[in-house]
Parts: sequence; structure tokens; C-alpha cells
Amino acid sequence: LQNEQSPPPLFISRFLAELQQQYTVRGGRRPFGLATLIGGYHPYIADEQNVQLYQTIPSGVYTEWKACAIGRKDKMLNEFLEKHYKGNMSEQQGIKMAIRCLLEVVEHGAKNIDIGVLVKGKKLRKLTETEVNNVVEEIKKDEAEDNDDATMDDKKQGQ
Repeated sequence: LQNEQSPPPLFISRFLAELQQQYTVRGGRRPFGLATLIGGYHPYIADEQNVQLYQTIPSGVYTEWKACAIGRKDKMLNEFLEKHYKGNMSEQQGIKMAIRCLLEVVEHGAKNIDIGVLVKGKKLRKLTETEVNNVVEEIKKDEAEDNDDATMDDKKQGQ
């Protein structure tokens, strides 16, 4: 790394995973004890948006993902992401999917949700609580409409 260039996410992930793995090998302990998600963009990769997302785990393994969740109930969230993630989503669709995913496990709705949006060539943008609340309300409205449609379909089939 030279000329004050930012390291790409792959290099950071690899470095962190190697560091975690070194501590695992010595004495069999895992002092870091946490998984990380590292996101960023790199100008020389094939993806249109040049965005990369890596996960590292305490054993020193790192993997690249298109969408990933870590932490409590991450298996359920990753299953949700596998079902609903599409590579051609707009920014707004991606935000909505992420919030729908988090609403599966987060208590007290939008108050406990932080969303960051990473776009090529720009700094990480955190959504305000108002923006998150607006998306949550939109999701609730969509779910209510879906429930109404399902109820009407059930009534039609019963006749």
C-alpha cells in the first residue's frame, strides 16, 4: 500500500483474519471472540458497483458475501437474506430488504435499527431515525395490504 491509498476490504479482512488465527494457534485461545463484517469498495473488481462485503470469524476464516448478518439469530437472518436478496436491487429496495430482515429479530422496531449505505466514491451514509421510521411504516403498510389480499382470497375460495 503506497501513496496514501486506502486498502481494499479484501486486504483488511485477510489481515484481520490472519491476526485472529495467529492468536487461536498460540495456546488455543480466541481472545478476539467476535465476528466482523467489513464492507467497502475496490476499483479493480468485476462487480458493477465495486462493493465488497467480507465476514471474519474468531478462528481466522474470512469469506466474501453479497449480503450477510452476524450476531444473535444470524442463521434465521441469513436465510431471510438468501430468499430475498437480488443482485439488481436499487438502493431503496436494498434498504427496505435490510430493514425487513432486521425487523424479524429487533425489539421495539426502528429505535434499535442503524442502517449504513455504502456507495462507490462516497463516504458511508447512516440513515436517520426518521428515514428508518418511514421505511418501517412503509413495510407495515405493505404487510397490511398483503394480509387484506390474503383474507379476500380466502373469502372468495370459501364461497
